[in-house]
Amino acid sequence: MGTRFQYPRPATPPTITTSLPEHPAAVMIHGTDGSVATLCIDLDTSKALKSVVDSDAARLRKLLGEANISYVEDFSPSGGRHIYIPLQQRLTAAKARELVEALGLLAASLDPSPHQNITDGCIRVPGSRHKAGGHQTLITPLSQAYATLRVRNSARAIAALRAALAPELARNKAIQKRQSKAATVRTTAGQLPVAGRSESPLRRIARTGIYDTAKYASASEARMGVLNHFAACGWTLEDVRNELTGQFPGLAALYGTQAKQARLLSSEWANAQAFTNAGSTQKRKSRETGKINALINNTSPTQPTGGALNRSSASIHQLVNDLENVLYAVLDRRLAARGREGLSLRLLIRGLLGYMRAKETDLLDVGCRTLAVALGKHHVTIARLLPALAQASDGILTKVADARYKTADVYLIQLPRHLQQLARELTWRKGRIHAVRPVFRSLGDVAALVYESIERARHSPTTAEIVRFTSISRNAVSTALTEMEALGMIYRDHGHWKRTTVNLTNLAARLGVLEDYQAHISRNRFERARWHAYLDRFRMVEVDEGALYDQEREEYWLPPGDAAIWNVA
Repeated sequence: MGTRFQYPRPATPPTITTSLPEHPAAVMIHGTDGSVATLCIDLDTSKALKSVVDSDAARLRKLLGEANISYVEDFSPSGGRHIYIPLQQRLTAAKARELVEALGLLAASLDPSPHQNITDGCIRVPGSRHKAGGHQTLITPLSQAYATLRVRNSARAIAALRAALAPELARNKAIQKRQSKAATVRTTAGQLPVAGRSESPLRRIARTGIYDTAKYASASEARMGVLNHFAACGWTLEDVRNELTGQFPGLAALYGTQAKQARLLSSEWANAQAFTNAGSTQKRKSRETGKINALINNTSPTQPTGGALNRSSASIHQLVNDLENVLYAVLDRRLAARGREGLSLRLLIRGLLGYMRAKETDLLDVGCRTLAVALGKHHVTIARLLPALAQASDGILTKVADARYKTADVYLIQLPRHLQQLARELTWRKGRIHAVRPVFRSLGDVAALVYESIERARHSPTTAEIVRFTSISRNAVSTALTEMEALGMIYRDHGHWKRTTVNLTNLAARLGVLEDYQAHISRNRFERARWHAYLDRFRMVEVDEGALYDQEREEYWLPPGDAAIWNVA
């Protein structure tokens, strides 16, 4: 059994009586058929620090309150908490486990193991003895707890809870799909590849507050490791502050108190930024032999392009608006005829227009890896799609220079003469054009185009109008609409689809795609660094001719005299 306390199963199961057991004991969660009458949420201090447990409990209480779920709560002498959700209709073990694991994605301290073990899953109830001494103490008032256990939660309330947990349920299904796929694949070493959610150790510290004492001598060093990681990922101080009460409560727990956090966070973040900037500057100097050179997307210098005619910023934005009109009126339907490849081409041209507006130039030298991050695809796929897009764009996209050394291919984006009249006859659309925002890495390309048709429509469209606007089959559009409606991204009002106020970045975090997004960026940085190091091996170093000449050295030569020649003979 090791050092972990276990509740041994007796040979003859005892009956539950009004008298308190003499030893620490727990009750079984599942019935003989595997179903459950109560969802048991175990927030354990072995999974995260006590302050994280408290913040997780507050987050879950808020979620349950918004779903009109009644519950009973208690706490243990060790600092852990239990939340009990009694049910009017019993749930199968699979559905109960699905709900508890989805809640676990919102609470780092949640231990789902009681619901993962049908035969031995158990939990201590309020009033029972604790293994460390003391008793499990009820937090909910006794009269309220009695009413909750007597009335219990209806099936409609549980359905509302499932709707609130839709992003987490979808994320768990994706994880299980990856795990089942990996279980059928054997590596060359004969071992199974790692599946499921891949999380960096520093982000785990930020979630739970628990760190390796062999690596970090104190909580201060662990904090700085996490802050250095966030600074290297391009975070801002405001991003860090927002996530202290969001998905990374463990970082806040490492400060101990709110006053200490308020006093130290700004200075420690400044130190983290200074450390990260110093490291990046040193790497850049070594890569460029001491010459500092800022990079665009880590692929090319900042000044190789300035526009074909040195266009102004206003003219670039007007050109992008005209190109968007042509894209929606002509090019989208032309690319839609290419089937699955056409979806990727349509999103690729949107990504190029987005970079064109951001960089305010009509000459783009953006690398395939950078575009791959923007579209959520492999860089080899982008390298295959770019020539196809240039061929199918009817003169909008033209390659003007090949890649050389560390510089990417250069493409010119222009409005052909035969499309200028059409672009000017149409009205510019509101909003910004996007490639593939992180949330659509999980939902897919069809959902990205369907959401854009709702987001940038002149009025709230119907399903038939979305099908006509996107040139996508009705079945695919209906599937995407249903999935996005379940996630709370859109809603239907008298047959018309409208957007909600949901934050797409927060939704992407709940779906777990931000981790894949950051992993993609890290992988690109590593591969780009290896490629640049390989290119540097063949770099020709230019030598100044003046450096070869020494003014103090006599380089002229006088022939020897006749006497010297005869002496040698």
